[in-house]
Formats: sequence, C-alpha cells, structure tokens
Amino acid sequence: MKNEFVPKLISSLKEGYTSKHFFKDLSAGFIVGIVALPLAIAFAIASGVKPEQGLYTAIIAGFLISIFSGSRFQIGGPTGAFIVVIFKVVSDFGYEGLATATVIAGILLLIMGFSGMGSIIKFIPYPVTVGFTSGIALIIFSSQLKDFLGIVKGTFPAEFHQKIKFLIENFNNIDLYSTLLGILSLFLIVYFPKITKKIPSTIFTLVFVTLLVKIFKIPVETIGSRFGEVSSAFPAFVLPDMSFDKIKLVFPAAITIALLGGIESLLSAVVADGMTGRKHRSNMELVAQGIANIICPMFMGIPATGAIARTATNIKNGAFSPISGIVHAFTLLLILLFFGKMAALIPMCLLSAILIVVAYHMSEWRLFLKILKSPKSDVFVLLTTFLLTVLIDLTVAIQAGVFMAGLLFMKRMSEVSNADFIGKDIDDMEDIAKDAFSIVNRQIPENVLVFEINGPFFFGAAEKFKTALYQMSEFPEYLIVRMRHVPAIDATGLKALEDFIENCEKKGIIILLSGVNAQPMIAFKKSKLILKIGEDKIFRNIDNAIEFIKKHKKIQQGE
Repeated sequence: MKNEFVPKLISSLKEGYTSKHFFKDLSAGFIVGIVALPLAIAFAIASGVKPEQGLYTAIIAGFLISIFSGSRFQIGGPTGAFIVVIFKVVSDFGYEGLATATVIAGILLLIMGFSGMGSIIKFIPYPVTVGFTSGIALIIFSSQLKDFLGIVKGTFPAEFHQKIKFLIENFNNIDLYSTLLGILSLFLIVYFPKITKKIPSTIFTLVFVTLLVKIFKIPVETIGSRFGEVSSAFPAFVLPDMSFDKIKLVFPAAITIALLGGIESLLSAVVADGMTGRKHRSNMELVAQGIANIICPMFMGIPATGAIARTATNIKNGAFSPISGIVHAFTLLLILLFFGKMAALIPMCLLSAILIVVAYHMSEWRLFLKILKSPKSDVFVLLTTFLLTVLIDLTVAIQAGVFMAGLLFMKRMSEVSNADFIGKDIDDMEDIAKDAFSIVNRQIPENVLVFEINGPFFFGAAEKFKTALYQMSEFPEYLIVRMRHVPAIDATGLKALEDFIENCEKKGIIILLSGVNAQPMIAFKKSKLILKIGEDKIFRNIDNAIEFIKKHKKIQQGE
C-alpha cells in the first residue's frame, strides 16, 4: 500500500491541524502524562531496575512512538507485560544484558515491520495470548504481595511456587501499617472514580497516601528507604555492549521482548481503532516500536510498547493526533526534572496496590473462563501456555504456545480439506441442482478417473492426497485432478503433486488439472512445476479436460 510506512503524525497534520486540535492534544497529553507517572515508576521497580528508569522509558519511548507510530492515538512506554522477562534478564545478566536484549528486540521489530509481519502477528490465537497474559498477571500479583504486606525480612524468591512458600512462612512478619495502607490504596484506586472521573484515581491515591505517610510519619518502607535518592537528571547517552558473546546469551530473551512488544502494541492499536473508527498501519507500528526499543537502552531505558490503558485514556480525553503522545512525554520530562526527587517519598505498599490493580486488568479472567468452554484443543493450548508462564518461563511459554498454535492450525487445515476419487455412479441429486460442473450428468470416457481436492492444499491435505492416490486399485490411462475448490497450495502440496506426477509418468498415466485457481497457478509457475505438468494439460473446467481427452484419443487412434 502507498501509505503503509507513513507515520500517522504526518497523515493527521496533512488533514489540517488547527489551534483547537492542539489544545485538545495538550489537554489529553497532560492527563495521560500524569496517569503514566506512577505506572512508569511501579513497572520499573517491579522489573528490578531503578524507579527513574521507568520514567526515562516513558519519556523517550513515548516521544518516539508518537512520532513514528502507525496508530493515531498510541501511547508508548513500559508495561506490565514486560515485568517478568525484564526481571529475569536483569537477574541473570544485569542491566547491561537487558540493554543489549532490548536493542536486538528493536532490530527484530524493525525487520518484522519492514517485512510485512504486522498483518500476521495480529493472528496469534487468543488461547496463546490470553494464556501468557493471564500467567504474567498472576506472577505480577504474587510478586507484589511482599511489599503490599510490608514483609521486609528475607529475599523474595523468583519462582512462583517459592513465592507462595515464602509468604506462608513469613505470615507472622506482616507489617500492619503497610497492609492497611495497601488496602486503603486499593480501595481508593477502585472506588474514587465513582466520586469523580476528572482526577485520575491513581494520581489522587498517590498524592493522598504519600502525604498521609509524610504528615503522620507512618513507619512504612518507601522508594527512598529502599533505593535511596531518586535522580531527577536526564541520563547521558551510553551505547550498550553489543559483543557477539553478549548477543548470544540474551538473544532468546530478545525474541520474547520483540514478540511481546509487537503483540501488545498491535492489540493496543486495534483497541484504539475500535474506540475511534479509524484504521492503524500495523507494519509502521512495528517499525515505531523497533525505533523506540533501539534508542531507549542508550538512555538507561527498558523495553517499551504500546500501552492499552494509557492509549484508551488518551482517546477518552479528546486527543486528536499523535501530538498528544508527544505532550505526554514532555509532561513526564518536566515532572522528572522538577519533581523527580519527590518520588522517593512514595510508599512501596502503594506501588504494590497500583500493580495489583494492573494485574487484575491484565488477567482477562472472564475471557480465560470463556475459553475453558471452547474445544479441548484450545483449552489445552490455553492451560499449557498459562502454566508454562507461571511455573517455568515466559520465553518457553510463548515459544510453546506459538508452536502448539501452529500444530492446531495444521490439524484444522487437514480437517477442512479432503481429497478422493469421484465415482461415476454416485447419488448426487443436490450436487446436480447446485453445481453446474458436477460430473454426475457427464459422460466420463473409458480409462479415465476423476480425483477432486477440496480445501487448502497444505501439509495435512497433502498427506490425504498421497494416501488416496497411492491406494489406486487400477491404473487409468488418464487422471483428471480437479482443483476448483483449492484456494491455496504450499510447498508441501507442491512436492506431493510433483512426486505423484513423476510416479504417474512412470506408469504411463497422463495427468490433467482442471479448475486451477490463481494462487496455485502462480505457485506452479514459480516452482517450475508447470513445466512438468505442461500448460496444455491445465484446463479451466472439467468439460475442457474431457474434450481434450476425447481429441487426444482420436489422434492416438489415427482418426
């Protein structure tokens, strides 16, 4: 498409941008920036990096994604989906390893975008995406319980089952102040919007609970008591270690980051389309995500993607163009420079409450329960992806989920495809009424068999094709292979057809194809299979093929 790689910023400005549009973007961007503040800090801490690194990411990624995005209203930044994988990479390889993995992920996203994968990645099955997002949500929830309950004794383990064991063993070490403040924070975040929606509930809760702790000197752990002073300076430019050894170590994690970033950004863009009636450019969106993830680690950032909740907030507050996302980034920059040090006062139990609410919304529990009522194969993929995410590793879960989805696709393709001989003495009255090219009323010449393939001629159907053909009890002089109901053929189908043609040639059987559609014909030409078949033996319909056989027989008989 002509505009496929044109950012939406350019398109929206070309439509005509007035002062009225600017003030709408200014208002929406400011509100989204305020909403993003506690989330950016919370996501960074939960990911095992410094609080300010979440702000760096929201500023840089938010700015770059808004400039290059293929979605008009996309807000970029750190998200909950990355917490699990970031924490593991930082634990195993330090921030330097994470920076390298993020740059590689950015490059992979660029490749995915420019190769047109944006239109493909959206079709990863729901059981896979719901399985790993629900798993991530459960891990985020469990990882926040230590701070929510104010347990300061001991090191919180990384494994889910070990976390549960730790919490049971340390039940007597729960801090009452932290627990009560955490419950109050949850209550305010959930119920404050019922009083007013003009002030974001997370911001009201952040200010109210932080002031409560400061004024009454409530003895709970804060960002400052755990991490020390929060830097309010913008970070210097640093190139990550891109040595071959480092790349080899973090490459699996980079693939996971790229897939998560691609999936979540496109889901966010689809949600925005549904809310506004507009259409995003999926490949340009992946390119934007790639650029942001390459640049972020050069300024101490972490992986970023499109954030569904912040994008929805942007739309609800009247945004007109991607300029609102740029305003959101500058709002966060000003907060960092002038109020960044005040972040040290925020209680850890409050941030845990924010992330528990994020985990709840991420869990998609209603959809999870709905899929449990689906076919057994979908339930198996859902539960396997979910359990692998929670109990083993997110990277393994995504790889296994995509692999199982591929197997399911193959199985279902083979189920909807069939291939078999058509007998001359079949009871096919409905076929006569509906199908102008039914062979029931046609005179099939002697020594001619008709074989019909129905459905996509992919890997599963190819096996059915070979089985049916190799079980021929008689060898005809001519074999007509009808392909009128074959919309597409892949490499396996081509190979099966080629092998069969060669075997038929050895037996002296003449192969004719009828009703070949556009995609299979293009595939025949590209693979050079058409030279083996012969263009003169490919016909528009069954009548043309029968007519050819009659003429060919007359020539052979010298008539």
